[in-house]
Amino acid sequence: MEHIGMIGCGVMGKELARNLLQAGYSVYVCDEQSLYREELEREGVTFLPNVATLAEKVERLLLSLPSPKILQDVLLGENGVLAHIKQGSAIFDMGTTDVQTTRLVHKQASAKGVRYLDCPVSGGPAGASTGTLTIMVGGNEADFIVEKPTLQVIGEKLIYVGPAGSGQTVKLCNNMVVAGITSLLSETMISAEEEGVSPHILFDIIQQSSGHNRVIDVFGSNLLEQSFEQVLFYLGHMAKDLELYMDMSRENQTPQPTAAVVNQLYRTALQQKKGKLDSTAVYSVISNKGE
Repeated sequence: MEHIGMIGCGVMGKELARNLLQAGYSVYVCDEQSLYREELEREGVTFLPNVATLAEKVERLLLSLPSPKILQDVLLGENGVLAHIKQGSAIFDMGTTDVQTTRLVHKQASAKGVRYLDCPVSGGPAGASTGTLTIMVGGNEADFIVEKPTLQVIGEKLIYVGPAGSGQTVKLCNNMVVAGITSLLSETMISAEEEGVSPHILFDIIQQSSGHNRVIDVFGSNLLEQSFEQVLFYLGHMAKDLELYMDMSRENQTPQPTAAVVNQLYRTALQQKKGKLDSTAVYSVISNKGE
C-alpha cells in the first residue's frame, strides 16, 4: 500500500484525504488545527505530530496550505519537508501560491531529486468530495506524466499548463476573473432591483444570454439569498489570491485598471471583517450594507 501524506487538512483537504483512502492509499496527515481529525481517524487516516516525521514516511505529499509564507516554512525550514523527504518522492502544491515562491521551491526540490508540481484546483469542496476537480499543473512535463495517476484520483480534468509557476499563474488569473464577475453581478443586481426587476429573473436571463457564466452556477444562490455565512470559498482566501495576482502584474509591469478596482473592493471587505464569510459578501460592500 503506497504511503501518501497531506499537510493542511481543512474543508478541501479532508475530501482529498477521503478520495485517496478510497483509492487504496495509506494516508498520513499533519495538521494540528484540523477540525476533522476525529472523523478522519475513524475512517483510517493517520495523523502525525510534525512535518519531518510525515516527510520521512511518505512517497508522495499533498500540500493544502493557506499562504505562501506557511508553505515556505513547511518546506524549506531546518526541520521542513525538503530536509527529510526521500529522493524520488513527489510534492504537489494544491493551494494557491505566488509564482516566484513556486519557482524557488521547485528549484530547491529538483536539486534534491524531488518532483515538485504546482497543482492549484478549481471546483471547490463539492468537486473535492466527488473527485471532479479541475487541476492546473505547472512543473516539468515528464514529472506530470509520472504523477498523473495520483492526480486522477482527486481530479477529473487535468491540464498541464507549462513550466513551474504556470499552474499558479492560471489559477490567479481565474480567481481575478471570478472576483470581477462577482462584483459586477452584485452591482447589476442592485441596479435591476432599483428598477423593479427581480435579481432572480436577471440571473435567469443572463444565463440564457451572452453574459452566461459559471459564477452564477456556483455562487448565484449565495448572492441572491445574501447567505454569506454559507461559505463556498472564504472571502479572506479570495482577497489573498487577488493580492497575489496584483503582485504578479506589478512584477511584469502590466496595467491592471479593472483588476485594481476589484482588488480594492475585496480589501474593503476585509477591513469590514468579512474574511470568514463567503467571497460573495463583497456584495454588502457594493450595496453599502457593510459595517
